[in-house]
Amino acid sequence: MVKEFLSRKGISFTEKDVSVDQSAARELVNRTKQMGVPVTFIDGESVIGFNRPRLEEILTQHQSGNPNPFGASVADARKIAAGQGPDSVSGAYVGKISTGSAAEKLGLTVGDIIVEVNSQNIVDAAGLALALSKIKPGNRLNIVFLRGDKRLTAEGVL
Repeated sequence: MVKEFLSRKGISFTEKDVSVDQSAARELVNRTKQMGVPVTFIDGESVIGFNRPRLEEILTQHQSGNPNPFGASVADARKIAAGQGPDSVSGAYVGKISTGSAAEKLGLTVGDIIVEVNSQNIVDAAGLALALSKIKPGNRLNIVFLRGDKRLTAEGVL
């Protein structure tokens, strides 16, 4: 479905089959911390599964020349934590942070789980994207995130 979607949009892509390409499989795990497929990487952002709204959003940002001002690639924390027991947490798992980005300036690190943005609960990566889309660059940003078993808060500007 992702290939068909991208083809209809006239987007060229490189397909890698992680079931036969061990190097691609290692890269997938290193970049997303999971083995879920399909995964689409666009401008450093990773989209797990066929998440059409998220793909549309990233492509629109890319085509308009307005990259993700938050600067973090995220995935659904629940999917990342699958298999770690019944107490898996919801939120947006931080998989990669761009140098100089708002996410970096807020002190986020790979492995953090964002659970709240400007008092809005975040249950997954799409929820984070929606919350961030309502904040204009230059506006205040207050996030709550989990790092290990600690609940931390950070404030900054998007």
